[in-house]
Amino acid sequence: MASSMRSLFSDHNRYVESFRRFLNSSTEHQCMQEFMDKKLPEIIARIGDRKSEIKILSIGGGAGEIDLQILSKVQIQHPGIHINNEVVEPSVEQIAKYKELVAKTSNLENIKFAWHKETSSEYQNRIMEKKEFQKWDFIHMIQMLYYVKDIPATLKFFHSLLATNAKMLIILVSGISGWNKLWKKYGSRLPQDDLCQYVTSSDLTQMLDKLGIKYECYDLLSTMDISDCFIDGNENGELLCDFLTETCNFNTAAPPDLKAEIMKDLQESEFSVKKEGKVLFNNSLSFIVVEA
Repeated sequence: MASSMRSLFSDHNRYVESFRRFLNSSTEHQCMQEFMDKKLPEIIARIGDRKSEIKILSIGGGAGEIDLQILSKVQIQHPGIHINNEVVEPSVEQIAKYKELVAKTSNLENIKFAWHKETSSEYQNRIMEKKEFQKWDFIHMIQMLYYVKDIPATLKFFHSLLATNAKMLIILVSGISGWNKLWKKYGSRLPQDDLCQYVTSSDLTQMLDKLGIKYECYDLLSTMDISDCFIDGNENGELLCDFLTETCNFNTAAPPDLKAEIMKDLQESEFSVKKEGKVLFNNSLSFIVVEA
């Protein structure tokens, strides 16, 4: 690996901007919305049975857009029941955005919010030290397990916090996605970073099977328009390439042979589809619903 290549996570501002471009270019949030509308209501149907309060734990809640969609579905499914929503999120910026979103959103009167500025591991350590093993009715981890060092231990710990009839929802990239193929083929030649690891639903279901934890897995198609990646000097394309490879300034820092290989592969059918003149990368997501 060329020494000039460094992880995208080493430049916080560029990472944030490339992630924003990814969301704008992909159907990620629409895919999640579809799941929330079609599948989530039946999943959460019994979590509030005979309870005066529903306790929800959001691990890596980010800026709260998806969290508030989940809370809205819980409100509809369990009208009038008080909801205690606690959020574990290490980014001060994301927590600030989450609080702003809550402040300008109506119909949240029956929801109590609390934010913890910490990683899932820090939260786990704090709970273990204090021995405050509160039970939760719904725990969700959305696109965050990539940032966890010991995933099996994390799964086992949070599963142990589920109350009767509770569910845990995990969302991450699917084993059938282009990400899986990209990481497997090129991961060793791209910058390795302690902050992030390559994990897909295929890896996760194997871990859950080993732990003897029951779950159901749903795959939903999502795409990411990467057409701009093939236009020289296109700023959007350069930022999307950074996000795809998790490499800061990939287009200028990567060795020419590696760049040529990846750019060729990204147009192949196992990674993307070509439609109406666009190159659409397979960004398919898996929604894993874990039983208590």
